[in-house]
Amino acid sequence: MDPVIENRCAWCLGDPLYVAYHDGEWGVPERDGRALYEKLVLDGFQAGLAWITILRKRDAFRAAFAGFDPDVIATWGEPEVTRMLADAGIVRHRGKIEAAIGNARAWQQVEADHPGGFSDFIWSAVDGVPVQHRYAELAQIGATEPRSDELSKRLKKAGFRFCGPTIVYAFAQAVGLYNDHVLSCPSHDRCAALA
Repeated sequence: MDPVIENRCAWCLGDPLYVAYHDGEWGVPERDGRALYEKLVLDGFQAGLAWITILRKRDAFRAAFAGFDPDVIATWGEPEVTRMLADAGIVRHRGKIEAAIGNARAWQQVEADHPGGFSDFIWSAVDGVPVQHRYAELAQIGATEPRSDELSKRLKKAGFRFCGPTIVYAFAQAVGLYNDHVLSCPSHDRCAALA
């Protein structure tokens, strides 16, 4: 087996789409506020499902959600909810769809009220600097982390939904607040260099 493949984080192996996501996106520091909104919404849709399910539907989600433009989504109401409930390309869950719309409105409020906007609001959880964990194996990585737990509370206070501690930690790992690639994974050093 190719040593690069063998040493990757094992959770991504077995599906080329998952491997590409792992190698190119997961753990890479993301500081664009709109992209952070998109990822938070998608992680909310993941609740109760496997991430690969959401990843396979991501293009359909982007089409259904106007490219995840929070300023557009914040204007939506029941007609758009009804339209999306009929869209077989996405996860059709009324509560999650309504949360995405409400989260767009909360995003706008954070953008208006928080110096540095939504990006700084998110990144302030780790003082703006990615946390470099040094895990030798996946079993060492927990489902939550104290700083992301606090971020979850701040998001809820700001009006966001589907942002419990486990969802927020998965989100924070994915957008690079934490470098949780195992040490043997080639992506660990790549993400560390981006910090």
